[in-house]
Amino acid sequence: MAHIINDGNFDEVVTKSGKVVMIDFWAEWCGPCRMIAPIVDEMSAEFDGKAVIGKVNVDECPGITTKLKIKNIPTLLFFKDGAEVDKIVGAASKSTIVSKLNSLL
Repeated sequence: MAHIINDGNFDEVVTKSGKVVMIDFWAEWCGPCRMIAPIVDEMSAEFDGKAVIGKVNVDECPGITTKLKIKNIPTLLFFKDGAEVDKIVGAASKSTIVSKLNSLL
């Protein structure tokens, strides 16, 4: 299961983790978000120990969502050394997401 990231733990999980971090910005009402949710959860298990895979519910965490200028969901943000380095906007295939994450490891 992916890490639940919120306004309170963002710095600890993302900027101070020392690992590559992928965050799925999603909402319960978003169909494409529900389509990629199983992929994100699978990747959390597959990349355990290598990368941090997290999820941010945009309805529950407006602070992070606004700070990172998330305008469309799903959006996957990729962080390395605490800085945003890449993103995917919209639903994407597992192979596309895994390839992007592997390129950052």
